[in-house]
Amino acid sequence: MSGFLEVVCLHEHDARRAEEGGADRIELLGSLDDGGRSPEPALVEKVRAATSVQLRPLVRLREGFGTDGGEFVRLRGLISSYLDAGADGVALGFLNGLGEVDLEVCQALVADGDFGWTFDRAIDNALDTDKAWRALARLPRLDRVLTAGSARGVEHGLDDLLARCRADQAIAGVVMAGGGLLAEHVPWLTRAGVRAFQISEQARPLGQFKAYVDAPLVHAWRRLLDDELA
Repeated sequence: MSGFLEVVCLHEHDARRAEEGGADRIELLGSLDDGGRSPEPALVEKVRAATSVQLRPLVRLREGFGTDGGEFVRLRGLISSYLDAGADGVALGFLNGLGEVDLEVCQALVADGDFGWTFDRAIDNALDTDKAWRALARLPRLDRVLTAGSARGVEHGLDDLLARCRADQAIAGVVMAGGGLLAEHVPWLTRAGVRAFQISEQARPLGQFKAYVDAPLVHAWRRLLDDELA
């Protein structure tokens, strides 16, 4: 059994190197501002032309995990444009003013189509994580939840994430661990049933986003996951 490896990319040059290193999927960001912003549809087209791996652009236009009605139409338009440009799905995650999963917004954004999607890191910022996970089970076609177990990263959220995955293998099956992930975390997570992982700065020389994704670094993570799950 092999692991699932997603790499955060900023352009087609990153994406090409991620695929060369053995990535299964790319999460495409337009910028790193405020934790990541949506790319332009034209960039999605460039990445799709340069690679054949799965591709999910991030759907987020502002800092944090909130949105409003004035932004909703633009978000829907971006999703449609991304799919037309060759994306196989999207990554998004929104909370309401009460710090709960914004079911109304998320359901409306993914209502049209048959694409899979990722709930992206918002779960770690919910006020009641147990309630948030129950809410996610109600969302259609959600196949990955990107989480570190804590808003401060895997280093701080590992114990809670392990406990949750051990207690519920259905959750372990959709978890994609990411956010400050270290190689030493991987054996613990795989033993708890996690099979999907996301890397970002870990795929770049010296962990610097000024550098392009490095294919040998991606390959090292590819081998780590596959060896742990062999």
